[in-house]
This record gives sequence, structure tokens and C-alpha cells, in this order.
Amino acid sequence: MRDDVTHDVPVPRRRTLLKNAGALGAALALPPALAACSAGPESTNDTGGGGGGNGTLTAVIGYGNDGTWDPTQTASAFAMAANHHIYEGLLDTDPISRTPYPALATEVPRNPDATTWRFTLRQSATFHDGKPVTADDVVFVFDRVLDPGTQTLAKGFFASWLEQVRKVDARTVELRLRFPFPDGLARLTLAKIMPQHVFSRPGAWDDAIKGLAVGSGPYRQTAHHPKSNTAFEAFAAYNGPRRAAFKRMNWLTIVDAAPRVARISGTYADAQIADNIPYANIPRLERGGLTVGGGAGMNNLFLMFNTRHKPFDDVRVRQALHYAIDTEKMVRVALKGHGKPSSSFLNEGNPSYRRAKTVYDHDPEKAKALLKAAGVSGLKIDLMSNNLSWIVDCLPTVKASWEAVGVRTTLSPQETTAVFTKMDQKQDYQVVAAASNPNQFGLDADLIMRYNYGPGNIWMGYSRWAGHPVARQLFKDMDRATREPDRARKKAMIQDYIDVVAEQAVLYPVVHNELMTAWDPHRLSGIRPQPYPGINLLQAKWT
Repeated sequence: MRDDVTHDVPVPRRRTLLKNAGALGAALALPPALAACSAGPESTNDTGGGGGGNGTLTAVIGYGNDGTWDPTQTASAFAMAANHHIYEGLLDTDPISRTPYPALATEVPRNPDATTWRFTLRQSATFHDGKPVTADDVVFVFDRVLDPGTQTLAKGFFASWLEQVRKVDARTVELRLRFPFPDGLARLTLAKIMPQHVFSRPGAWDDAIKGLAVGSGPYRQTAHHPKSNTAFEAFAAYNGPRRAAFKRMNWLTIVDAAPRVARISGTYADAQIADNIPYANIPRLERGGLTVGGGAGMNNLFLMFNTRHKPFDDVRVRQALHYAIDTEKMVRVALKGHGKPSSSFLNEGNPSYRRAKTVYDHDPEKAKALLKAAGVSGLKIDLMSNNLSWIVDCLPTVKASWEAVGVRTTLSPQETTAVFTKMDQKQDYQVVAAASNPNQFGLDADLIMRYNYGPGNIWMGYSRWAGHPVARQLFKDMDRATREPDRARKKAMIQDYIDVVAEQAVLYPVVHNELMTAWDPHRLSGIRPQPYPGINLLQAKWT
């Protein structure tokens, strides 16, 4: 793992997508300028007087805050949402349209089709410890992302099209592309600029995993308590385009649905906004005067198979288990109508959507025939899953559907970090059911597919499929589509290789569903609910 090429710094160890975290104050040696604010609030329900302009905004997040916080690694819904408030990219994107706007850079390149983009950094931009943001910090981050010897999640979003990032002067950097790639502008928000003087220290990337966050954004992290809360305060020296509207924020992590909803509704409600609202609670929340909004996107329940654990190496078995699931019942009963059975890897609203050649409509007889053809009988499955409330609601339909075709099923829901720690440790498993939403990263289909598929992709490592001949050809097809300059042709090529992904069903959605956010309109304005996990408060304010 290489840091800035002009500095001789220790090489951190390879880290994967999700790791268990320790408490920030106890585990980390904070930079001196941040140490004074590491204690955080005495209570996780401090509202500081509410919406009078000087109080604390309290948010309830339905995802754990104990995944990795390293921006180059994380897919944690909580950490990604928080990092958008703490860090900046050269460009950041609107949370809904994903249109890029200048963040640390002073302007968006005028020619998206150029193979060289030059950026000037914002005058007097500073990190939360008071040190200036420089071109060296930008190069430091991109060197980590592009380093062939470093396995980061962000690498899959950049390495195929971005050749090099170099320093021109103290406030100017130049990005050299392998070929014209206009979609890359929106992806720059995924390369959050981090201070080299903090994260080049020995062990600092481990600290980033555990929760150390030092950026240049409108909010600075003041406390981080895994499985409890993360606190923020407005960064007074921020001089960028989206200034903090709240003096303090306290984000609670409450994965269980009932206590999460209770914090925003009822007699003892003390939060002003909550995400991941259960569908069954929407009418009651609206009757209580809250606004509930959201939308459909790439949020999905997927199945991932361990292709080295027989019989899941057989595509017929994987297909059979998909055909067996009564997805219409799942949408009706578990999702209360707020979803659709998957008819492609992409959701139907994606601009590159095309109905896949293989669609897993509920067909138990076909499932039985495929299992018989594969020579499989008496199959028993321990279905490991994460414990998000809506996932847990869907699991009984999976169990009933599989048992209806003769597959005895045990459900094993557990915390997300527990599931993926087992994956990181390469423990054996059969099938995983979990939630995913690549729209956290962006909207373009190439990005969405590269989140889950690619030769060095972490999910392919989890599924043990990357070395399969079909996978190797798929990855070549993906690279060709990425390089294709004609947008219509590129779209068709992506749709064609998605047909292969659908047929193989190694990691594939079962249903796409809506995500809902609730907030108090009498306290907050400017809320824009997003169809992917987390919240974005960069344009919100007290009413």
C-alpha cells in the first residue's frame, strides 16, 4: 500500500470493506487540535434546546456506525452519510440529481470529454485541525486509490479510467485519464481528500477504520461511540459552498425499528429526523404531523452464494433458489407494496435499465426441476443475513419459499459487521442475504456494476467466483464497455453483460425497494429524502 510517492512513510496493512470498530476516544491518538473535542456529549439524547438555531439537531440512523470510516474503503451507510458532511472531494455531487459541483476545487472542468482535468484548490481551505489543504493531500489520496498493491473499494471506481494524479503547484493538481470518461466527474466525490499529515502516520488507516475522521467539510466530528452515536459541530473555518446550518448534530445509531421510530414520534420523541422508516409505521407518523418521503432506487435485498461450497458452484442451484422465492408475496407482505421483484440487476428507474434475459419470476416447479437436474436433494441451508429491520421482515418469505421446494432453511440474522467480519476472515458459508444500494456511490450503471463485480472486487472475493471462466470474460466485457465512447453503444454493452450477471446469479437482487425518511416539518426545512441509505443535511436548516 503506497502513500504519497514523494514521502517515505510506513506501509499500512491491507484492509477490507467492513471491520469491527473500537471507541474513538479510547482507541485513537487524536491530533492535538482535535483532542480537546473528543469527549462529545454526555448523553446520546442531548438536543441542546432543539430548533432555536443554536441547539443540536438529533438524527436517528437505522444503520450501524461501527463499520469502517475510511472513505477509500467504506460502504457503511452511516459512515458514508457522515463523511459527506465531514470531508470534501475535488467535486461533490447533489444528493439527488448527482450533478457535480465545485467543493475543494474552484470549478468543474469545462470539457468533460478531455483526457486531462486541472483543478485549483479553494483559497484558504483548511482541515479540521487547522492545517491547510494542499495539492500534496490530493495526490496522497489518489495514490492510495490507484496503487495496484492496495485493495480499496474506491479503486474499482477509478482505476479503469484514471491513470495518474499529479501536483502542479501547492494549490493545483492535474488528473490524467486513460481515455475520455465524462462520468468520472461525478465520481470525484468518492475520493474524499484526507490530510496526509494525519493519515500517513503509522497505524492511521487502522484508526480511520475505527472512526477517526479529519476532513475539510462543514462539520467536524467531535465524538464517536460505536453502536451508540456520532456527534458533530459546525466547523467555523469552513469557507466552501455548503456551510453548516446546525451548530451541533448528534446522530444516533438504532438498527431496531421500534426504538428508532419511538425517537421521532410519540410523547418522548427527541429527534427531528430519522431514516429507514418501516413501511407499516408511515400512516401513523403522518397522522402525527411528520413528513415521510423517499423513493425507489438501487436499494435491494440480494443473495450472494459461496461458489466454492457445493452445490452452489452449480448455476442451476443458484437459479433454482431464486426461482423458488415468492417475490410478489415479499413485496406485498414484508414491503407493504414499497418495492418490486427484480427484473434486472439495475432497478427499473435506472437510465440503463433493460429487462434481463433471465428474470426470476416465482416458479417453484422450475426450481424443483433445476435442483433435480443438478442432482440435488435434501439440501439444507443456513441463510446468514444482516439484521436491518426490512431485511428481517423479508426473511420469512425466503424460508417459506425454499422449504416449499424441499430446501430446509435456517435463518441466521446478525449485525452487519458480524456478517462481513466472517467474510473478511474467509470463513465458510453457504448463502448470504443482505441489503445493498450502489446509489450511495452514484447513478451510472458502470459504477453500479463495478461496485459488485470486477477481478479485484471485494464482493467477488466473498463469493469466490472471480477466477471462473465466465467471470473472467465478464470482466473483459465490462472493461470494453467502460472504454466505449459512444453512449448508446456503451449502454447496450452494459445491458448485454448484465444478462450474463443475471443468468449466473452469483450475487443478484431479489427485490428492489423504496427507502423512507421521516422528519418534523415544523422544526426542519430543506430536507431532501434520498432513495439510498442515510441522510444529507447540507441544504437543510431550522424552520
